[in-house]
Amino acid sequence: MNRQEVIEIIEPHLTKERFEHTLRVAETAVGLAKMYGESKEKAELASLFHDYAKYRPLDEMERIIKTNYLPKDLLQYHHELWHGPVGSILIEQEYGIVDEEVKSAIYYHTTGRSNMTKLDMIVFVADYIEPGRSFPGLEEVREKAQEDLVQTAWMVSRNTISFLMSKHSRIYPDTFHAYNDLTKQLNGGN
Repeated sequence: MNRQEVIEIIEPHLTKERFEHTLRVAETAVGLAKMYGESKEKAELASLFHDYAKYRPLDEMERIIKTNYLPKDLLQYHHELWHGPVGSILIEQEYGIVDEEVKSAIYYHTTGRSNMTKLDMIVFVADYIEPGRSFPGLEEVREKAQEDLVQTAWMVSRNTISFLMSKHSRIYPDTFHAYNDLTKQLNGGN
């Protein structure tokens, strides 16, 4: 499936703003893939599909979570977390995309996870730092992305947890697992 085919698939499922965001995430992810020796094709495919399910009706996403191998505890957290895991299911069911690395990068692009692959980290980081975003502390993360992918993913994880805590929001366990694992990596395995 080439880039144009994917664009034709995703565009009708996204708002204009979200579609433009998706194109910027894909461009950012391809740049990071080049920098860190990852497949540019996989980075582009995963990032183009990362928000594919974002605007699906909540009842449809809930049904997909309940009837597939997704963790049922997702339903106890904010529905903003659902679109990654649901999207990873839909790209296989609707388009036959079975590449586990691509599906994982889509699945975990919001929460992160323990033992993230390089592709997981690339999409996780690209979604956060894409050029259309603007919020305090973002430039520091963008600069670090040019030097160290693991450190950057750790910063994204740390900032996400801090932001959610400041809003008194519940935090999905995978987000803590990502932070703890990345911290361990940065501390030499301790």
